[in-house]
Amino acid sequence: MSMETKSRRSEQEQLLRVDSLDVKFEVTEGTIHALRNVSLELGKGEIVGIAGESGSGKSTLALAIVRYLDTNGWVDGGSITFQGSDLLSASRTELQSIRGKRIAHVAQNPARALNPSMTIGAQIRETIELHQDISGRSEATRRVQEVLAQVNLPNPEVIADRYPHELSGGQQQRALLAIGLSCNPDLLILDEPTTGLDVTTQAKFLDLVSNLKSEYDAGILLITHNLGVISDIADRVNILYAGEMLESGPVDEVFASPANPYTQALLATTPEIGSDKQVKPIPGRIPELDAVPDGCIFANRCGFATEECHTTDVDMETVDTVGDHRSRCLHWEDVVDNPIDVPEESSPDRTPGDTILRINDLSKYYDEGNFLKNLVTDHKPVKAVDGVSLDIREGEAVGLVGESGCGKSTLGRTLLKLHEVTNGNIEYNNKKIDSLSKRELNEFRSECQMIFQDPEASLNPNRTVREILERPLKLFTDRSSSKRRERAVELLEQVNLGTDIIDKKPHELSGGQQQRIAIARAFAANPSLIVLDEPVSSLDVSVQASILNLLEELCEEYNTSYLLISHDLSVIESICDRVAVMYLGEIIETGATNQIFEPPHHPYTRALLSSVPTLDPNDEKARIHLEGDVPAARDPPSGCSFHTRCPQKIGEVCATDDPELKESEDGHCISCHLSDEEMSSPSDSGLDPN
Repeated sequence: MSMETKSRRSEQEQLLRVDSLDVKFEVTEGTIHALRNVSLELGKGEIVGIAGESGSGKSTLALAIVRYLDTNGWVDGGSITFQGSDLLSASRTELQSIRGKRIAHVAQNPARALNPSMTIGAQIRETIELHQDISGRSEATRRVQEVLAQVNLPNPEVIADRYPHELSGGQQQRALLAIGLSCNPDLLILDEPTTGLDVTTQAKFLDLVSNLKSEYDAGILLITHNLGVISDIADRVNILYAGEMLESGPVDEVFASPANPYTQALLATTPEIGSDKQVKPIPGRIPELDAVPDGCIFANRCGFATEECHTTDVDMETVDTVGDHRSRCLHWEDVVDNPIDVPEESSPDRTPGDTILRINDLSKYYDEGNFLKNLVTDHKPVKAVDGVSLDIREGEAVGLVGESGCGKSTLGRTLLKLHEVTNGNIEYNNKKIDSLSKRELNEFRSECQMIFQDPEASLNPNRTVREILERPLKLFTDRSSSKRRERAVELLEQVNLGTDIIDKKPHELSGGQQQRIAIARAFAANPSLIVLDEPVSSLDVSVQASILNLLEELCEEYNTSYLLISHDLSVIESICDRVAVMYLGEIIETGATNQIFEPPHHPYTRALLSSVPTLDPNDEKARIHLEGDVPAARDPPSGCSFHTRCPQKIGEVCATDDPELKESEDGHCISCHLSDEEMSSPSDSGLDPN
């Protein structure tokens, strides 16, 4: 569909129209004006993205459309029209017939949205029986299995009988989507559907959404802070900031030539593989919405702002002649003519020292059973980590990548003695940590820290920020009470937080603030090594950029070593000196960062790299589709652990012989039966990326 055709949508084609929407919430401090004069359109068979930082109002907009606002919230003005019907004036009975059947809302957190006490099949069946005429239980069961297969979940009959906690995060996300699709809705609202998913699971999910759009001609409203996801599958994009729509238009136009400073800034904060781009955080923060400032809502953070921007109301203006691209900016022409200057990223100016942590043939098994049980039942343990060897040197950042379930987090926790070792050993400063005395073990724990994936869960909810930051100082240093207080203030300054939050508790902070507190706590006692487990996976791009730059600065200031665990390869590339690729408990490729991102690649690494979305909507990079999910760690395949999914498998040798991790002259190590030439030229090995 051309841009001109899109701009002249007929009423029959238009599925959803939001016009001048205002939403308010009553809170203890007063009234929050969460959405102001927000408008958007969505046509049949169209994917429209909504992007913006956390707190911009993206989820509030979705909840307002389906009339799911909390009791303290209300629509204060504007209209929401769905297929010609006014949703704001619809009765409760009318809404019940629309929700689930004609409009499906897939919530942000599948673990919370799914009922933990009901099987997946029962939850889908409940929706089907509520909204469709089903002749009997057998027909409902058939439809349940049909929709589970539709979202590419393996063994639908088995999945239907499982409870949410028995599924991986990616499977939970697809199960939640299956509930939404069970009644073939006309409008599908996806709220942060890929947050926390690894790149291959995300790629499968995006392909699935694109197929649903073309197969059912459904309209899809895609809410995400991941601009690469919008670039990958959306037709149009709306940029939301602090409750106001600042820019809208076709994705290729908006991303290629943004006409709003905020859109420019968002694009500049997003790391891109192979771009040599240094991420540039947005200065300042989103304003409080209980007292909305005059003029442009973004003026206080904008490099183009003039005095007029702080006092004049700003309307959306047409940017192109067709009329689809619009921007809320007094100086949009200057913005278009002056693209934001994103400096090239220089290689980290670090010279790693001696090895401080050495992992030798490390294994961590779960559910090992006992001799009698293993003898009688052929019981097999879960091989979460299986024979891993890796060195980390002083002042070095090592990245650890791989799909969910490959053993990355288990390895990180085992290194710091949060899990007991099954086999192998770990040496810290040339001493085996299992042989450390009580005093030495206490010193090891002060020297080696961990930043967990979920900062809210890892921070004590009953302690203030001051108490959280002072605790490691009290445990691991001899600082006086006054010196601990001084250090706490110093740490807050280093992670770019003010002392106004020092007496607050974690629940009073945003996700980005919580993560900064977790980082500050880890650095409190000047550790030598920090394990970072997905430290930015759930953060919006602006906060992510700030934290990546912060980690880079702290690494250089303290000469601290990192083991950075992430499924986001662009994050790994931006900060790490070396990278290890992990699959099914084993390291299958290691090397300097530039080696990992350039051929030759292990076929698994190549698939990971191909799955990363870019900011170029016209990027024709072929995505390599891996069949199935990661095999069970309780019963891994024989031979090469990756051969059951490998698109470059060359024959029986892959299924019978486990390849060694061979090291080339430049230190690049790959565990594969293919030659370097075959890994560098996949077309010669029969690989069809399409």
